[in-house]
Amino acid sequence: MQTLKNLREKIKTLETERANLMAEIEKLKKAAESRVNALESEVNMLREEVKSLRELLGYVEEKEK
Repeated sequence: MQTLKNLREKIKTLETERANLMAEIEKLKKAAESRVNALESEVNMLREEVKSLRELLGYVEEKEK
């Protein structure tokens, strides 16, 4: 059986680790959202470029499957 002092120390350590992990999760979620936004913007720009090049070359737009 663990002593009361050991249990308190363990609880304190685990609560600190939990708080640190929660903060890291939030930081990683924000980084992921930022990356998604950047990729969406890039994909939209590339789609527009493809559309413009097809129009320039006189290609008929392919139907979506």
